[in-house]
Amino acid sequence: MSEKKITTASEFTHAAVDAAIKIALIFIMVIWCFKIIQPFIMPILWGGIIAIALYPVVILLSKKVKLSVGKSSLLVTLLALSLLLVPTFLFSGAIVSGTQDFIAEVHDGTLVIPAPKESVADLPLVGEKLYNFWSSVSSDLEKVVRTYADEIKGFSSKAASIFGSFGMTVLQFLISIIIAGVFMSRAQGSNQMFHKVSVRLAGKHGEEFSELAVATVRSVVQGVIGVAFIQSILAGIGLGLAGVPGTGIWMLLVLILAIIQLPPILILGPIIAYVFTVESSTVAIMFMIWSILVSASDAFLKPMLMGRGVDIPMLVILLGAIGGMILSGIVGLFVGAVVLALSYKLFSAWLVVETAELDSESVLPDAEKE
Repeated sequence: MSEKKITTASEFTHAAVDAAIKIALIFIMVIWCFKIIQPFIMPILWGGIIAIALYPVVILLSKKVKLSVGKSSLLVTLLALSLLLVPTFLFSGAIVSGTQDFIAEVHDGTLVIPAPKESVADLPLVGEKLYNFWSSVSSDLEKVVRTYADEIKGFSSKAASIFGSFGMTVLQFLISIIIAGVFMSRAQGSNQMFHKVSVRLAGKHGEEFSELAVATVRSVVQGVIGVAFIQSILAGIGLGLAGVPGTGIWMLLVLILAIIQLPPILILGPIIAYVFTVESSTVAIMFMIWSILVSASDAFLKPMLMGRGVDIPMLVILLGAIGGMILSGIVGLFVGAVVLALSYKLFSAWLVVETAELDSESVLPDAEKE
């Protein structure tokens, strides 16, 4: 009897050690694989998001032009790359040439800054200080540069750092668009893989959840990115008609601000004050009204574009997008919306099950009495 117990204990110990070694090896392999693909996680994630957003365009192009999905994906990918690279080159070239011209004019003493109007001093809070600083800059720029040399040097280093990070972001998007093109050209295989993973994780509800995830990403693209682009273009129209210099830069800032769910009036407000100082009252008032309308346009654009094709309340998607972005940056804009939408769906299903069980329990005693 004791020999049998010893044998059983020995077999159990051997099995436990064997299982522990296998689990440890699997864990090591998973960590190792994660470390290998870690540099590519963000481009792949962005590639998936871009592919989900652009795939309806690929299908539409394929049907209209009678092309295969692969060729349509190639055309859409090339168009997306051109939309990314052309403005980037133009913007970068304008920044570099403008900076060089500015430095040369300051060095040669040929830079002329117009004096401010008297109405600038009447602006609330900052009017007097702004008027004095503007006047000193227009009358003796070299003295202002010497006085604020340290601040200008610090600002220049920060601007160079921001410009460098902007270049890395563009490179990341470049790689992501190429990955998106691969996903779109292999859409059927990618969809089957995503479906299999969803079914493996969520069982019979996997297909429903995978469709919900795709629809939520498209909803966020339409309701957040789409609205931001619309506001940026509308702001650019107003800026161009008002003759504001650097329209492209202000459009980019409005786009970024709108994507992170802040009102564009934060950018357009100071520009409104500038227009009042350099243009007639009629032009300035019209630009102010236009800017307010642009800033408030998301109040009716978001309900029109967000939540289409998704049986999830718009507020849930919007809260997920904003909260995810605060937590994880721009990628969190999409991931947060998907996670919160799926959680809402699971919570709703749980409520239905719990309610059904309670109803059946309340009916059961009456049935037993009969």
